[in-house]
Amino acid sequence: MESTRGSGLEIAADGSVRGTQSFVRTLSECWSRPSLTGLEILWRWLYGAPALVLVLHVAKGILSGVQLNTEALRSMSLLDPMRFAATLAEATQALWPPVSRAAVWVAPLLLAVWVVWSSLGRTVVLRRMDSRLHARPLTVMVLQLIRVIALAGTFLLWFACVRWGAEVTVTGPLAHGGEPNLVGYFALAIVSTLGLFTLWLISSWFLSVAPLLAMLRNLGPVASLIAAMRLGPVKGKLMEVNLVLGIVKIALLVLAMVFSATPVPFESVATPEFLRQWWIFVSLLYFIASDFFHVARMLAYLKLWWAYEPSPTE
Repeated sequence: MESTRGSGLEIAADGSVRGTQSFVRTLSECWSRPSLTGLEILWRWLYGAPALVLVLHVAKGILSGVQLNTEALRSMSLLDPMRFAATLAEATQALWPPVSRAAVWVAPLLLAVWVVWSSLGRTVVLRRMDSRLHARPLTVMVLQLIRVIALAGTFLLWFACVRWGAEVTVTGPLAHGGEPNLVGYFALAIVSTLGLFTLWLISSWFLSVAPLLAMLRNLGPVASLIAAMRLGPVKGKLMEVNLVLGIVKIALLVLAMVFSATPVPFESVATPEFLRQWWIFVSLLYFIASDFFHVARMLAYLKLWWAYEPSPTE
């Protein structure tokens, strides 16, 4: 196992390892090992492509069985908030029953397959990073299931916040004969989304570290979670890297939105086929970049761990 001096990590004068500064070198190393990102893309897209086909098939069936006012949906404008809110509410009311019925079996199926497949994929990538890691696929599956449940709970909380914001700013005023406050609604939705996203980054880092500890120490699920919460000085560095990667994710999403919108001013000369292909291209770039930073985060975790917990052979 490589020593701290040869790991590419920056060491401060007091002997501590710098987190975000060293992460730049980790990104460079990750870029020089494209097989890691390639494996990450492979296992994620082998799951994502069939999942997308299934979701599109179910969505197509739902839309074919629901009568929507497509003309009203196309003519929606924020300049007419009353009509915008009424049209959106009508479409939501029509779509919600079939969507909820389909979600009863689609969501558990996709989550179960994700837990199994992502655990195997993550094990392969981590073993590629360091072949001396222990293969613990069943343990990683249990830890991944716990993480998925926690993430699902966060999404439910986000949905409750967005629904509350809609009641306060849109449906409530409409019920009393007033005008909806769409600006207030979008403001509450943005604040809720960023707030919960930041809370997830700060509080969920140990769920990402636990599978790595299981493979480093050859531990079970419970022991891995306990060890993840008792990491000592390395804990702050891991949280720092996790928070930085969260900011990078937001930046990637903003860039994807900006690039997606660049052809819109030329919509009069750009064909719908070109716009569709451009949006697919931007989406693929976003997912590739996201997968790259997922790999970089795990490599940074691994390097920080060996910097603070060096191999006994060193």
